[in-house]
Amino acid sequence: MGKDTNLCFENSEKSRTFALLLQYTNYIETHLTEMANHKSAEKRIRSNKTKRDQNRYNGKTVRNAVKTIRATENMEEASKALPEVISKIDILAKKGVIHKNKAANLKSKLMKKIKVVADGGQTA
Repeated sequence: MGKDTNLCFENSEKSRTFALLLQYTNYIETHLTEMANHKSAEKRIRSNKTKRDQNRYNGKTVRNAVKTIRATENMEEASKALPEVISKIDILAKKGVIHKNKAANLKSKLMKKIKVVADGGQTA
C-alpha cells in the first residue's frame, strides 16, 4: 500500500478496507479501460458507455415497475400501469436489453396477476 492510504482514518480495519478499495478502483481505471487508436474508436467507446448507461437505467426502471405491479392489490392501479409497463418491456426486448422470450414471460405473468386480482384472488 502507498503512503497516502491512511487518509483520515486510524490504522484500523476500516482504513485498510478503504485503501484496498482505492487501489482496486485505480487498477480498474488504469488497466481495464479500453485504449482507442483511432478517433472513431474513441467515439465508439463514448457512445457505447452512454448506451450502456441508458439500457441499465431503463432495465432497472422496468424491473421496479414490474415489482410494484406484482405487489399491488388495487385492481385499478394495476390495470392503469399495465399497458405502460408492457410497452416498456417491448422496447427493451426490441433493443436487445432483455431476451424476447423473457419479455413474453414477464408480460404473461403480469397479465395473469391482473386477472387473479380482478377475480378476487382466486386462481383458475
